[in-house]
Order: sequence, then C-alpha cells, then structure tokens
Amino acid sequence: MKVELNPNHHHQDQGTETEMCRTIEVVAGGVVLSPAKQIAGADDCAEDLFIPPLNFSMVDNGIFRSGFPESANFSFLQTLGLRSIICLCPEPYPEANVEFLKSNGIKLFQFGIEGYKEFVSLPMLLHYIIFTKEPFVNIPEDIIREALKVVLDVRNHPVLIHCKRGKHRTGCLVGCLRKLQRWCLTSVFDEYQRFAAAKARVADQRFMEMFDVSSLKHLPMPFSCSKR
Repeated sequence: MKVELNPNHHHQDQGTETEMCRTIEVVAGGVVLSPAKQIAGADDCAEDLFIPPLNFSMVDNGIFRSGFPESANFSFLQTLGLRSIICLCPEPYPEANVEFLKSNGIKLFQFGIEGYKEFVSLPMLLHYIIFTKEPFVNIPEDIIREALKVVLDVRNHPVLIHCKRGKHRTGCLVGCLRKLQRWCLTSVFDEYQRFAAAKARVADQRFMEMFDVSSLKHLPMPFSCSKR
C-alpha cells in the first residue's frame, strides 16, 4: 500500500500548509432442531444476504452515498464495482476498511472535515445555541470544492461518498453537487432533510444556499440529470 499526499489538495492558510486530502493508492409433534442447529441455520441464511451501509442511496449514475461502511457491508459494496471512496471524516481509516480497499482495487480520497468546530468565540457559540438550537458546525468551503472535483471526475466512478452517519457532511457535499446540477433550493433541502431527519441543521442548509458553484461550472457534468 502506498500512501501519498496530493499536492493539488493543499491549502495555504496564514503561511501554514494544511492537508486537505489524503489519497491511498491500492494495487491490488415434529422434529425439533437443537439450539445449535437453529443458530447455524440462521448464520447460513445471514451470509446469503447483502447489508448496505447506513443511509445508503444512489445519488446519480456511478455515484453513491452512505454512512461509514462496516465489515458487514463489504460484500454489498463489492457488487457496486467501486473505483473510489470519498471519506469526509478526519480520523485514520480503519485497518479492516483499508484491507478491503486493497483487495478490491479501490482508491481512497480522504477529506477531513470535523463534525463540530471545537474553538469558537463565546458570543458566536451563544448565538448558535439560543437562535438555532444546535452546535456550531464548521463546513470548510475549500475542502467541499476539492471533494466535488473528485466527484465530477468520471475516472473515479463508481464512487461512494460517506461520513460517519451519511447525514450532515455527506448531505452538504451532495447538496452542493445538486446546485451544480441546477436543482432548486427547495429540492436540495428536501433531499438533505430526508437523510438528516430530526438532526437537520440550519447551518448546513445555509452553507448549501451560500455555496458558490461558479468556479466549477467549467468542469464536465457526466450525470443523467445534467443531460438535455
């Protein structure tokens, strides 16, 4: 396994260099059954079933979204023939998942986006608690923009986008993609809320509304709903 930093995915901030994306290249009366037999039969049946990750759904041709894949989901993911996975969590990718990528020739693009901003001013924190009833969430626009470039590159398809639960970070990325696809905001928010449900955040929706897609409009749009 070769781990390399992509120089195109670095961002200069006040003289310091911040890693935006890590990529991992992968090369490679009747009869009563005893309790033991009943359990064995149930296991055999379970092995025949595919288990999609939490909040799994198709976004468009060759693009999928979900929560963080677990080992129980690997057999299902194999049926998708994935070339790439976009992970929006900052934590190191689990070893079991890395081995799955290696054995299936899948490339990992990791864009570390924290779920919550740890250090904010007290007035700002109070504003969010009082007026939005939710914690302050930091969504870095530059990282979302870089992640969108990966999504738009058909050479990475089929691709799976995921964060922890497949709700907020994934929802924001997909929502910005929908703006590129010229969806109206009502439909963008509708889709976001279907996955976020009771956990929907005003800050996420505000971010999607304000996100400027003009710098990405020159990129190819190889999606079903973008074809006339």
